[in-house]
Amino acid sequence: MSASSGLPPRPSVGVSTMLARTVQMRGSHVGVIFGEEQRTWSEYADRVASAAGALRNLGVREGDRVAILSLTNMPYFELLAAVPHAGGIVVPLNWRWSVPELLDAVADCEPTVLLFDHTMAAAGRELAQARPEMKTVALSEGFGDLPYYAQLVADAEPVADAGRGGDDVYQLGYTGGTTGRSKAAMLSHRNVVSEATYCWAEGFLREDAVYLVNGPMFHAAGTWPSLSIIGSGGTAVLMAQFEPLEALKLIEAHGITETLLVPTAIQLMVEHPEFAAFDTSSLGKVLYGAAPITATLLDKASAALPHSQFIQCYGMTELSPVCAVLPHAFLEGEHRAKGRNRAAGRAIPAVQIKIVDENDNEVPRGEVGEVAVRGETMMLGYWRRPEETAEALRGGWMHTGDGGYMDEFGLVYVVDRVKDMIISGGENIYSTEVENAVASHPAVRQVAVIGIPHEKWGESVHAIIRIHDGVQVTEIEIIEHVRTQIAGYKTPRSITFFDGEFPVSPANKVLKRELRRPYWEGRQKAII
Repeated sequence: MSASSGLPPRPSVGVSTMLARTVQMRGSHVGVIFGEEQRTWSEYADRVASAAGALRNLGVREGDRVAILSLTNMPYFELLAAVPHAGGIVVPLNWRWSVPELLDAVADCEPTVLLFDHTMAAAGRELAQARPEMKTVALSEGFGDLPYYAQLVADAEPVADAGRGGDDVYQLGYTGGTTGRSKAAMLSHRNVVSEATYCWAEGFLREDAVYLVNGPMFHAAGTWPSLSIIGSGGTAVLMAQFEPLEALKLIEAHGITETLLVPTAIQLMVEHPEFAAFDTSSLGKVLYGAAPITATLLDKASAALPHSQFIQCYGMTELSPVCAVLPHAFLEGEHRAKGRNRAAGRAIPAVQIKIVDENDNEVPRGEVGEVAVRGETMMLGYWRRPEETAEALRGGWMHTGDGGYMDEFGLVYVVDRVKDMIISGGENIYSTEVENAVASHPAVRQVAVIGIPHEKWGESVHAIIRIHDGVQVTEIEIIEHVRTQIAGYKTPRSITFFDGEFPVSPANKVLKRELRRPYWEGRQKAII
């Protein structure tokens, strides 16, 4: 609102505003549980004000970055609200990165304070040594030479909220870094508050939720649900990191009603040998996303959890993260018969999605192009990357890098990452479609489809498969099965049976670049 309008300025709404409302309405409700610890929302807010005081004592001022290198725990959950309360910007660091990658990130964001727990001690100390101007705090006991977070909070006076909101940066969310140096999406308070609001409108993460936070906080799968629960006043049950047996225990012990599970986690949980021993009947909603899921796995999970609604969430860090949702109803009945269960979803309220060609012109319904999104959840840009920001947000739309199409009902179907599309003999082949066909064979446990070099066709379709234990199947049997499902030119020309686990990113997405690398290394054209 311009000063010349003659109207008073609008309030700047942010994470602290959400928490204040939660305390007002749900102060005595248990808000967060971690192991034997639990806090009501009033107790949580008191801790946040004192933790903000501790951060101020460490020198955190308006716009300063506060980096956190830790597994999920109670202090981490406090810091999600305490850092902006103190005036700072949250920087969750990826604890699966190597020290050089972490050094690159802290050189990029220049944090005033770094907090790390005992599991990250070695990396934390190396970062501290490399940046002596950065204050370093231990989140765990046992570091006699470092300030201890809990003691700093106990000694600090609570401080008034800094009042950050609107387009003030809330978080620097470092992306996966699948190609080159990782970059940080600047997510504003407006972004994360809008995202929470839209998800409540879609029917999840509301005040009646008992939500299992199992995603790492350096990933949107951890921060987004946590912030949404802080805003709604539900209950967050924290896991240090995902482990299928522990997840089952927590679902039964706390009556978990909702959680987000990436496809790999879904598979690990429902295939766990002790799955049937646990009562999972409270689990009413399973959100899934972050990576493609095969129809076979989704059917298996639905059979294992018949009382659960499965809701697909599609998006990316740069969109705070969800921009589209596929409700459970689209997995059944007439919708399924018409193939709508394969959609990524439809735009959430107040978000627009369109499919564009290489010149950013919108393509007709049903035609494949790049998925572009805009709305209040769209990032401000990439931290200190003006050229990459301009490219990603050209025309005021976030260009996702996903290839997809939209049907006449506004449902978006993601066919592949643009870089994962296979071009063989001039034909575009989408690996997700081939993976679904391969996964429908009963012997297949997991599959990744890639393009490998071919002298005549440029690329050839290659399937890398993990089969179920104790099962025998041949390459020819798989290929013949797939040939009955999809067109011949899409059918894999070759197969590798893979022992062990697929390489995955910190978000448990299969790293196809690692699977492609041996086939393309040393070639003039390297698709990695």
